[in-house]
Amino acid sequence: MSICGTDVHIYHWDRWSEQRIRTPMIIGHEFAGEVVEIAGDTRRFKIGDLVTAETHISDGTCYQCLTGNAHICENVSILGVDRDGSFAEFVAVPIENVWPVPADLPPDIASVMEPLGNAVHTAFAAGIDGASVLVTGCGPIGLFSIAVSKACGARRIYATEVKPFRRELAGRMGADIAVDPTREDIARIVMEETGAIGVDVLLEMSGHPDAIHQGLAALRKGGRAALLGIPSAEMEIDFAEEVIFKEIEIKGINGRLMFDTWFRMDGLFEAGRLDIAPVITHHLNLDQFDEAIELIDSGKTGKVVLHHGG
Repeated sequence: MSICGTDVHIYHWDRWSEQRIRTPMIIGHEFAGEVVEIAGDTRRFKIGDLVTAETHISDGTCYQCLTGNAHICENVSILGVDRDGSFAEFVAVPIENVWPVPADLPPDIASVMEPLGNAVHTAFAAGIDGASVLVTGCGPIGLFSIAVSKACGARRIYATEVKPFRRELAGRMGADIAVDPTREDIARIVMEETGAIGVDVLLEMSGHPDAIHQGLAALRKGGRAALLGIPSAEMEIDFAEEVIFKEIEIKGINGRLMFDTWFRMDGLFEAGRLDIAPVITHHLNLDQFDEAIELIDSGKTGKVVLHHGG
């Protein structure tokens, strides 16, 4: 199992957590494990299979679900947020949400397929093949999105990240240029690199208002922006200058397409084009959870994977 940014918010019991989480609650929603019990009949799985899961559990009856948009279900229930999650010995998941792990995929990689799916959904929504790409925010999902962009044929990748450890990781994952946005002007760098045109695609992963403005400034006229990062509060955007006069396309991203994104992930792994192993920087036991959170808060990690015992 691995630790998500959502788990960190809950651990620190911030304003969002106070309003959303109903205790007692077992948190955690990024995991891989063996099937130990199956309720009902199925030909898809058998006891002992290694699986992971789509953790947005939809109702299957609302307008969004019935029109092929179950990932934004009106009555979604999220594992580890709305119902007991995976930081436990056992977790119960509806069988339609269980996903088989591709053959030969290591369990630690399988445990991060849910957040990897966020990166895959974001990148594919923006059209990255042959494009110049700017990734703002190199937490684990930002790092995954660099790897996905590289695997899918982005011609040049720029990245911004304030944490030195993660900037270095961005380079290892395939970023051609990774800068500290508090010290360097990414829009100026991009304009110098592109002959004052700008990047084709912005993948915004931080949710920080400054990063969003910097990313839009670096985006070319007619460019495409896919926004996954969630601002912590309301923010202002100059729609005339940043959006309308530039005629850019903006797409908000929420979770993963069910289950198109999962098939795409399997395809990338099967083709041997995607290596995300460097993003997993730490392996700890579940009883070292406090230590894991401290490491994440320090900014000196990529993805932290937790194991049971031993």
